[in-house]
Amino acid sequence: MSTLKDQLRTDLTTAMKARDEVRSSTLRMILTAVTNAEVAGKVAKELTDDEVLTVLAAEAKKRREAAVAFEEGDRPESAAKERAEAAVIQDYLPEQLGPEEIATIVTAAVEQAGAAGAGPKAMGKVMGLVQPQVKGRADGAAVAAEVRRQLG
Repeated sequence: MSTLKDQLRTDLTTAMKARDEVRSSTLRMILTAVTNAEVAGKVAKELTDDEVLTVLAAEAKKRREAAVAFEEGDRPESAAKERAEAAVIQDYLPEQLGPEEIATIVTAAVEQAGAAGAGPKAMGKVMGLVQPQVKGRADGAAVAAEVRRQLG
């Protein structure tokens, strides 16, 4: 069993004992998403820590997007709930990269791919080099925007 999944279960027990409703409901939701990922497909399997991180990143992205949608829909209480859940999930994700760090990684990938001045048609090649380096540590949309900016 992955150590991250064990940590989530232990933290759920702690949150339940502390009567922390937001944390316990969020951890239950995360563990359900992990279980769903484990049984998806033809054969059930135990997720590795990297795969659990992928599930966590997807859940965090859902919360951020939902919070924005609730804000636009003039439902601040629902947006606040989504942000609180995203904050709990963020505790289990690696430190997120800042815009400067993303730009540095993308610049190195553009040079490595020899794509400087190649325009948007080189985006796939550059993203292929960047994604493994930023997986779980940066939002894909922010990375893609930086690649587009640097490729012109």
